[in-house]
Amino acid sequence: MGKKRVVSIQTRNNLILDSLLFVSGLITAISGIYFLFLPVAGYQGGRNPLYGVTIFFERHAWSDIHIWASVAIMIFAALHIPLHWKWIINMTKSGVKTVFGKSKLNKYSQFNLGINIMIGLSGLICGLSGLYFLLVPGAFHNSIITDPMWLFASLTWDLIHTWSGVIAIGASTLHFYIHWKWFYKVFRKYGQAFAKKLKGNPANQPVSAQQV
Repeated sequence: MGKKRVVSIQTRNNLILDSLLFVSGLITAISGIYFLFLPVAGYQGGRNPLYGVTIFFERHAWSDIHIWASVAIMIFAALHIPLHWKWIINMTKSGVKTVFGKSKLNKYSQFNLGINIMIGLSGLICGLSGLYFLLVPGAFHNSIITDPMWLFASLTWDLIHTWSGVIAIGASTLHFYIHWKWFYKVFRKYGQAFAKKLKGNPANQPVSAQQV
């Protein structure tokens, strides 16, 4: 007799990937907020009142954390898309039909679709602008190489990266708020299964007076 699953394989895979997305996204957001409020590192002749301020880590450590958490979230997001490809196709078709009056999504579905589109677009823009700073020589701040000026100046790329990231954080927060009950239900099932396993394990049963 096969072992009974706590949840389906698809639900388990979604939980693992969504949890990885949540953790990497949270780290990316926190490190990004650090640079949003402490954008300048140099002394600037005394014009930078936050010069030398250390919050948990040095600035270069925050930079490394932000870069690699961002790389991780891009990888997990790329894996996330195939798992939800049918949903993406179906919702896109329904959205297009709604625009042309051939179908009508309810308000909840419209809101959910709008949030997902916002996450997708802002995340894509934020990721591409981040890759520009990571891969293009001279694009990174304080680089000794001249700004290559690909499409925009580095300052413009920085603004694009910053505010697309802010939009992505806000939209992702709403996305989590919409779906938090799903997380709660799945984690609760795993918790109940774990508690049941502990209860049924003879090694964890109390020894009665007659057994002593």
